[in-house]
Amino acid sequence: MADVTTDFATDKSSGTTELDALVIGAGFAGLYQLLCLRDRLGLKVKSLEAGSGVGGTWYWNRYPGARCDSESHAYWYTFSPEMMREWEWSERYPGQAEIMRYLNFAADRFDLKKDIQFDTRVTAAHYDQATNRWHVRTEAGETFVVKFLITAVGCLSTANVPNFPGLDSFKGDWYHTGEWPHEGVDFTGKRVGMIGTGSTGIQAAPVIAETAAHLTVFQRTANYSVPARNVPLTPEFQQYIKDNPTEIREATHSTLNGQPFRIEERMALETPPEEREAIYEKAWERGGLQFRASFKDMMASKAANDTAAEFIKGKIREIVKDPKTAALLSDIDHPYAAKRPPIDSGYFETFNRPNVSLVDVKAAPIERISPAGVCTKDAEYPLDIIVFATGFDAMTGPMLRMDIRGRDGVALKDAWEAGPRNYLGLQVAGFPNLFTITGPGSPSVLCNMPVAIEQHAEWIADCIAYMRKQGLERIEARPEAMDQWVAEVNEIASKTLLPMAKHSWYLGANIPGKPKVFMPYAGGMVRYREICTEVVERGYEGFSLT
Repeated sequence: MADVTTDFATDKSSGTTELDALVIGAGFAGLYQLLCLRDRLGLKVKSLEAGSGVGGTWYWNRYPGARCDSESHAYWYTFSPEMMREWEWSERYPGQAEIMRYLNFAADRFDLKKDIQFDTRVTAAHYDQATNRWHVRTEAGETFVVKFLITAVGCLSTANVPNFPGLDSFKGDWYHTGEWPHEGVDFTGKRVGMIGTGSTGIQAAPVIAETAAHLTVFQRTANYSVPARNVPLTPEFQQYIKDNPTEIREATHSTLNGQPFRIEERMALETPPEEREAIYEKAWERGGLQFRASFKDMMASKAANDTAAEFIKGKIREIVKDPKTAALLSDIDHPYAAKRPPIDSGYFETFNRPNVSLVDVKAAPIERISPAGVCTKDAEYPLDIIVFATGFDAMTGPMLRMDIRGRDGVALKDAWEAGPRNYLGLQVAGFPNLFTITGPGSPSVLCNMPVAIEQHAEWIADCIAYMRKQGLERIEARPEAMDQWVAEVNEIASKTLLPMAKHSWYLGANIPGKPKVFMPYAGGMVRYREICTEVVERGYEGFSLT
């Protein structure tokens, strides 16, 4: 290992840059971490970003219909009331382009771009024990030598393209929704096949169907979805946001999942059926993620969850006119919200269009891609364009595609061979001074992401400030603390219905060969924040500081 590190440090082909800290990524997490370390701590710090601009996940995810499923007045930075008053959202759920405008606005307001190096992909990061420095290598051969390394690489940023035989032979064009061409794709008059019916496919299908000659949706796993009911924000609501930034921040900080609404205290199983139905009907009409907050026992009791699941399945059968298609779309094999619960703008209605058809690839799996299109066990579907809405190697994929090596040259991929193990989603034993923003083991994807991101970036900045004040050089999670935390993450998940979704990316089950371990912390953002605070109050309990 020493030889590798020496090579990094003495590479003459390109310059070596020494910094106090390096942030990988320039999305929501990377921008805020850069701001905290540079402006609050006065560190010499840079951010490296693979894209040509800020935005992170939103920079790459430009697929048709790409839209946030958290409401706009909760999906942004809340650390600055002044900035909250300056920005004005236009819709209930911001689209990709508007989120990109917002992140550019935030980056420009704090003059962050001068410290971001774009078009720079990190390939390796090796820890040198003798000097207590990370040697970070880029695709272009540059080297950065830093004391603190913070990964802000996103939970959903490594595209998962299934390894179908024959894809290289396809004569048409194919795209993954997470790596969408910035110039867009023209579907006019084209025969389009879309593989995947998760949140992305549910957003993309209605928009693709508007211009395609024909859209064939290949469904393996049927999914629930609730209408988003997206609308322009009224001037009155826009003014409410400007007048109440502190209240909005407090609301998102006091809820289980960082959303601006609370889960109702009532129990589905204790509510009379007619009243329960009326509550679901009202939640359906209101739309959005708040549907899952209708009852307190929805995610803890299968019987309670069944009431919500049956209501949504009934809505699908009501909306979709063809009984066979409706049956396939409502044949859902997991509890509601055990996988990411999508919200949509006309997804089920799309299957009433004459130019849209549904193929059940659970019954007849896709066997290969031919030069002409997609071949299932039963038929060949001629296509001009294939869209892979097949999601991501979530949570661990963005980390593991870099060659990260800690003490004694141990690779992170080996340390995580049986699944991701860390402490609080923040640090991994054997990898000193490496921090992971919204890593596995933190609320991350079960939370409104900017809320989780702000908490992590502030905790990391406070930790580094404490170390500097105390003259400490190194912080690292203790192995026993990591073991206890992984056990707690799994124990809390087991008290919910979340592990019951067998094909969920929360478990890594969408990636062949990936260990099936429940990754996010399901105990809620409020409790997680308390735990992180308690850890600090006890002298960074569970961490080794030297």
